[in-house]
Amino acid sequence: MSRNSENIEVVVLGGGYGGVKAANRLARRAGVSVTLVNPRPDFVERIRLHQLVTGSDDAVEAFGEVLGRNVRLVVDTATLIAHAERRVSLAGGGTLVYDHLVYAVGSGASVPGVPGAAEFAHTVADLDGARRLRSTLAETPATAPVTVVGAGLTGVETAAELAEAGRHVTLVCGGVLGPSLHARGRRPVARRLAALGVRVLEGAGTRVTEVTRDAVRLADGRDVTGAVTVWTAGFRVPDLAARSGLSTDAHGRLVTDPTLTSVDDDRIVAAGDAGVITGRPLRMSCQAAVQLGTGAADTICAGSRGSPRRPSGCCSPGSV
Repeated sequence: MSRNSENIEVVVLGGGYGGVKAANRLARRAGVSVTLVNPRPDFVERIRLHQLVTGSDDAVEAFGEVLGRNVRLVVDTATLIAHAERRVSLAGGGTLVYDHLVYAVGSGASVPGVPGAAEFAHTVADLDGARRLRSTLAETPATAPVTVVGAGLTGVETAAELAEAGRHVTLVCGGVLGPSLHARGRRPVARRLAALGVRVLEGAGTRVTEVTRDAVRLADGRDVTGAVTVWTAGFRVPDLAARSGLSTDAHGRLVTDPTLTSVDDDRIVAAGDAGVITGRPLRMSCQAAVQLGTGAADTICAGSRGSPRRPSGCCSPGSV
């Protein structure tokens, strides 16, 4: 039942891929009012951040280009979810009430536990980090070597982008290249990186144990020199759910059932990196976030109609 008995009020926390997808899908429904809360006034294309680093893309779109006309945008940050009262407190001092909440606060760069990494390594997981890296590279001689740590998709894309821009790049895998890829998929990736001149270090001995101003030390004792180190290994999520008394996993992600509904409150659903499905965790990625945004919207629509909630399509057997 809506607070005003006419419209269903939905608040979406987070304007990334999952939040925008959920907001747009919900806003097309008659009788649904959608408010999206995001700290920035623009949409950040995280899949383009590695291109921002080299200047081939700015990785930013106006929300007017990606949000439907019926979605209200509030530029602010949620500080607390009072889920018993269905109320969200904002950093700017305001509050929002809701009938349903989409928890899509996303993820950012992890804080590495490796000595020196927080001090000396750059990240490309968020807009501010990518912009700082771009400024640093602009002040670094083009011939100076660059080290990219982490061989997931972000690390591979960043290494390739830098190499295409003429940089001398070493990609430190800490294990295998492209761990989320099938073995057959890794081979063309390796060939492309080799063609670009990227030096790839694989194997258990390539785990980074220390980062200094001009090098990274590997578990096997080798030092890899580099004027700039880029850390792409791992993500972290905001602690909003935990601070709000909602169940979270060891990484701080909101725990949900297969319908993406919070295990504590059936008025809250998750979309994107900041949620985790009990027994079926998905890899943090923009691709998964879009699918989860669709699933979150459909779960809310089913619940508002009194229909049975169905497991999200991205959670079906065989999905990743």
